[in-house]
Amino acid sequence: MKKPELTEPRRIMRPCFGEVSANRNSNERSDFLYFDTHAHYDDKRFDDDRGELLESMADGGVTLILNSASSLKSAKTSLAMAEKYAFIYASVGVHPHDSKTMTDETVFELEKLLEHPKAKAVGEIGLDYHYEFSPREVQKKRFREQLELARRTQKPVIVHVRESMQDTLDIIREYQDICGVFHCYSGSWETAKTILDKGWYLSFPGVITYKNAKRALEVIEKMPSDRLMLETDCPYLSPEPKRGKRNSSLNLPYIAEKIAEIRRTTKENIAGLTKENGKRFFGINHP
Repeated sequence: MKKPELTEPRRIMRPCFGEVSANRNSNERSDFLYFDTHAHYDDKRFDDDRGELLESMADGGVTLILNSASSLKSAKTSLAMAEKYAFIYASVGVHPHDSKTMTDETVFELEKLLEHPKAKAVGEIGLDYHYEFSPREVQKKRFREQLELARRTQKPVIVHVRESMQDTLDIIREYQDICGVFHCYSGSWETAKTILDKGWYLSFPGVITYKNAKRALEVIEKMPSDRLMLETDCPYLSPEPKRGKRNSSLNLPYIAEKIAEIRRTTKENIAGLTKENGKRFFGINHP
């Protein structure tokens, strides 16, 4: 297949919200600041210095963060952070690990939280067959319920998939009018093409700096530039040379540098490009 042209402006069909124009040439980015599109600052590993760390983000070049919920409690905490910090936004959803704790009342409460002006997505949701903390059939049921929730609220979705790609793809095919992002994408280029053909996005964390990340690097090289986003998934998945330490959004430059190397461009270009993509995807109007 012919490699996509990286600098050609294009129009993207986002089924939930109609057409969105990516009308700036990727070689003309002037914004060198970062958007971490998937973080977990409600995690207990940030309890000792959360405020100090978040206050340092601007000095570290991070101007936007999407805090991704993993449970109903996490969603409420994420929105509270978003109310406190202008540069933080939130998603609302229940991770597949916690699917077994969901009830019909949970879905109702999630829908109410999605009315918040800083609630920008349903997530993270999906299927995880590696740990199976929740039974597979329960995961599928709750995944579908939250996709229905995204449809009703006209929000994009953040999808978690681990050792469950085929079932995940089969389920999202049932929701052609929903748009989303596969976070921490590590699948093949063939699968990536299926996702990208739906108008969806792919997001990449620090694991792309690891020696065994060959498949993700192939996807990064070949995929269109207007569907690419950066994330840390902090406090997890610290990039090299920070591997083994607690991760934070301040490590985004390591990820951007690796992507720039693969796509034969500059780190600054990747920062501006992915920030614009993230703002467009989540519908965020923020400097």
